[in-house]
Formats: sequence, structure tokens, C-alpha cells
Amino acid sequence: MSAGGGATRDGAPDPAGEGQTPAAPPPGAFGRALVDGMVRFWRANGHAAELLDRPPYEAGARVTGEAALDGLHLLAPVVPGKVVAVGLNYRAHAAELSMQTAAEPILFMKPRTAVIGPGEAIVRPGRSAQVDYEAELVVVVGRRCRDLSPDAAAEAVAGYTCGNDVTARDLQKLDGQWTRAKSFDTFCPLGPWVVREAPSPEARVSALLDGAEVQHGLVGDMIVPPLKLLAFASGVMTLEPGDVVMTGTPPGVGPLAAGQTVAVVVDGVGALSNPVV
Repeated sequence: MSAGGGATRDGAPDPAGEGQTPAAPPPGAFGRALVDGMVRFWRANGHAAELLDRPPYEAGARVTGEAALDGLHLLAPVVPGKVVAVGLNYRAHAAELSMQTAAEPILFMKPRTAVIGPGEAIVRPGRSAQVDYEAELVVVVGRRCRDLSPDAAAEAVAGYTCGNDVTARDLQKLDGQWTRAKSFDTFCPLGPWVVREAPSPEARVSALLDGAEVQHGLVGDMIVPPLKLLAFASGVMTLEPGDVVMTGTPPGVGPLAAGQTVAVVVDGVGALSNPVV
């Protein structure tokens, strides 16, 4: 895959996909790709990518062609109408920023113009002196929903992907609120694909810089788990197919420098890699 693929924990390729992080999309995984100059939705079926006429979570999606999985030029797997993000959902991350956790999830938004896919460059804006990586598990919404209960939230999920909540940390501290710091173009990498099955509580959420792990936590370390976050967000706003909910970052955030490559790795989901300029 020209812009995706997986990695082992030390950053080396894992072509057999035998580690916890899949090097190739598992059956049923889906996303978007550039095929013959056209943006197409695809779904993994063995060694082939079924090309679809619409996202697979939409009713009536049908197969219109086929392409080799290993030849796909991957794009961001969805183009969300809304990127709903959650702050301070790991106690250790709140502690490293000297911030207090709240009684309820802290929601903020990132614009869809911040979304990029695997292999696309994160651009550090000239007005910020410190741009940080934040590795996250991301929930992809599969149907229009409002006021979900936690028990019903799973029925509204299309799947799970990796995300990087890139943040201009100095501007976040300066502003006291987070919109500017989180919203620059290229500040929301998503990918490489969407898997149907939720990662286990023991799954690691990690960031690697130039192949070396610099951040990690477990899905089970979250203060509020993913489905409860989805239900909470749906009680605030209507969520629509393709929207994403970023679930918060574990401890170990740090700065990005031009020339580095940052990868977000979620066990059972995939590895999302982006160069930094």
C-alpha cells in the first residue's frame, strides 16, 4: 500500500501481519483510496479491495469493481462532517500537563479541513513554536444518532481507526481554550483504514517518532471508555454517518520536528504514519 501498511512496535515492517498491529487491513476493514485518479471507497476481501459506490456503512452500498489491496493509494478513511474530540481522558496525561480532570468528558471540535490521510505531511505552522503529537483511538459513526444510551452506542459504530490530535501546545497555553491550537490544516491525521471490531481494553495506543516509541497507554486506561464517550457526545449533538469521535490521548505527548515521521499505532487497528514538515 502506497500510503498505509502496518508496523511492529520497533517500527519495522510486519508484512505477515502476525503481530498485534495488522500490517494489512483485516477482512471487512474499509476506507478510501485513489484508484485510477478517482477517489473510491473500498472494503477488504482477502487479498482484494472491493470497490464500492458509497461508504459501506450506508444502506445500499454495492460493489462496482476490484483492486489489489497492496496497490492502493490510501486516503483518510472517512471525511467527517464533524470531528468531536475529548480532552484529558487519561489521568496520567492530565497530570503531565498539570491540568485537572473533569466530572464529565471535556468535548472540543476540530474542523474537517484539518483531516489528512496516511502518508500526508503534518505542516508545522510558523506561528507556533511547539507542535505536539497526540496518539488516539478514533470511533467512526455509522448511522445518524442522538441521545444514545451506552448500551445502544455499539449499534451506531461503523468501526475504529487511528488518529493524531496534533496540537500547537504553546498556543493552547496562550489562549486558554483549544480551538486555534487544534484546528490548523493537517492537524487531524486519520487512518490507515477502519476496522469493524473494537480493540480490547488491553490494546495499546502508542506514538512512535522515527520508529522509537515515545507514548503509550491502554484503551482500558481511559477515564470514560469509547462507547460511553460516543453516547455522551450524542447527548450534546446529533452525530451523522462518517463523523468521528477521538477518544483522548495517553501520557507521553511531545513535540514534532521537521524531518521526523510520527506513527500512531493502535493494537488490533493499524498504524498511521505521517511525515512532518
